Amino acid sequence: MVKKILVSQPKPASDKSPYYDIAQKYGVEIVFRPFIKVEGLTAKEFRQSKINISDYTAVIFTARTAIDHFFRLCEELRVTVPDTMKYFCTTESIALYLQKYTLYRKRKIFHGETGKLADLLPFINRHNKEKFLYAVSDVNKSDAEILDKAGVAYTKAVMYRTVSNDFAPDEPFDYDMLLFFSPQGIQSLTKNFPDFQQGDIRIGCFGATTAKAVKDAGLRLDLEAPTAKIPSMTGALEHYLKEHQG
Repeated sequence: MVKKILVSQPKPASDKSPYYDIAQKYGVEIVFRPFIKVEGLTAKEFRQSKINISDYTAVIFTARTAIDHFFRLCEELRVTVPDTMKYFCTTESIALYLQKYTLYRKRKIFHGETGKLADLLPFINRHNKEKFLYAVSDVNKSDAEILDKAGVAYTKAVMYRTVSNDFAPDEPFDYDMLLFFSPQGIQSLTKNFPDFQQGDIRIGCFGATTAKAVKDAGLRLDLEAPTAKIPSMTGALEHYLKEHQG
């Protein structure tokens, strides 16, 4: 019987999250507790990369987190971002997020539709005289070879990293189910609990790379999303509880 579920993500901003409906419907307690967190490189650490942001005329963003850390580093390094800087974003929502930091002008902000870097190539090729800076995290596994094959002049700049969000010694770990969303979450589990024994604890995950990490860690995978019929983690969770809670 599943009574307490750990969702390794931050608490939803809205109380309209399907997780709350599931908790009420099946009488389970859902705790939001990320296993990993993102922290920015310090200005001193970034300087060690010998990258001078002022040398670049365009920036590629694949995440809103990258935007936050780019502008934070610019401020800490006292770099004035010129109004002429162009921004290439893999989705419209990432592009719109730029409004937090800069005036949104269509002639300087370009975005793809699917979230894939390949979508940006037509825009990048149209502006191939620019010097591109690609803002990424330390665990970035992006399809940057697309840029290489297209002959784009770019520099990859690590501006933030993913670290384990460690559990306090007195923090209870009394869950019947754990839900993971990245391989780093699994790494954090084994780091925090080197003697972890799965036993009756169910493990669910989202995405093929996370599923592989679960199996590589010698753990049993009890539910997986997305599938052809169930595209979301909340859908997979509800399906599991419906089948197993009697």
